[in-house]
Amino acid sequence: MKTLKFTNGDTMHAIGLGTWKSTGADVKKAVKDALHAGYRHIDTAAAYGNEEVIGEALSEIFAEGKIFREDVFITSKLWNDSHAEGQVIPALQDSLKKLQLDYLDLYLIHWPVAFRNGVDFPKKPEDYLTPEEAPIIETWKQMEKAKKDGLAKHIGVSNFSDVKLKELIEKASVKPEMNQVELHPLLQQDDLLAYCKSENVLVTAYSPLGSGDRSDSMKGENEPNLLEIDTIKDIARKHNASAGQILISWHNHRGNAAIPKSTSKEHIKENFKAASIELDEADMKAIAKLDEHYRFITGKFFEEPSKGYKDIYDENSPIVEGVKKGIQKVKNLL
Repeated sequence: MKTLKFTNGDTMHAIGLGTWKSTGADVKKAVKDALHAGYRHIDTAAAYGNEEVIGEALSEIFAEGKIFREDVFITSKLWNDSHAEGQVIPALQDSLKKLQLDYLDLYLIHWPVAFRNGVDFPKKPEDYLTPEEAPIIETWKQMEKAKKDGLAKHIGVSNFSDVKLKELIEKASVKPEMNQVELHPLLQQDDLLAYCKSENVLVTAYSPLGSGDRSDSMKGENEPNLLEIDTIKDIARKHNASAGQILISWHNHRGNAAIPKSTSKEHIKENFKAASIELDEADMKAIAKLDEHYRFITGKFFEEPSKGYKDIYDENSPIVEGVKKGIQKVKNLL
């Protein structure tokens, strides 16, 4: 299994189990199936509402005495309602209690958006805190304290553009160690990956298979299916693999991690085996041509211009616009 290495030498499996949208008995079984299949990287978040059940699964697995706490890399995330002063540590401690853990391997700021405490999802402008009321750097200082206090071995962010990441790095005492973002062949984000690499920030891809099981309310019209892209299917046949395995392997070849979600024991095992697939230069070049800067998770659901939240991913910044033009120029030459 390929691994990602943190600056202190700690490592994380490049393929982990994603648990967004997995709940109850299904996610409990999925975590156990994954760990028995060889996974040592589990990803969750306070907002997923499954930390307690995952904690039960972990506790029962560790009690068996074959897999130990120190063997498993566990990530959770700070929800948007706990960004203000004095709220980060209690939120982290709540996650630890639910997960039945003494520490997290990685704790992430889930979104660069802040809500009033107790708001699960905003319904009106008053549910938000503006960037001035809850500055990201102040939230980050509390994340730094969580690391200093040993509650989280590593800290990072999620859904941060290169613009927001740069702003944070310039002010932070401890640099973010991870950025978890949407990545797949239709959204390759080469500019973001390059920036993260230049700053020694590791990258994890969420929705690497397209998250087709999202609720219809979160889907766009005529969404593409990553598993049905002809190029991916052709490469899969070439390697006697599934389309999903090719998508996961592609991430590993780019040097970032991927956290495909599944509650099927068969698919969990299949996804893990993607680690052994070796894509060649022709495969990587063919997949590189698929980039359309297409997002499944648009972030539009958090936009509230009156509270300072629009263009969540900074898509209209000069940096991103330049990248888009560059992609189109390359496509025109192909």
